[in-house]
Amino acid sequence: MRLRPILIVLGAAMALMGVLWIGQGLGYIHWPRSSFMLDQRVWADYGSALAIGGLLLILLARRLR
Repeated sequence: MRLRPILIVLGAAMALMGVLWIGQGLGYIHWPRSSFMLDQRVWADYGSALAIGGLLLILLARRLR
């Protein structure tokens, strides 16, 4: 089983979702007024942790042979 491509795809998905959460938490992405995501800085913190985890996963996958 090839683990490297799976880890790279998973890491990229995590990094992109983390960037989306950062944008939501800081208010750069505009949501409807009924959304629970409006101006919540906690989402930016979760997003940064998720993005860093994704980038670390990509770096780990690049070291695998």
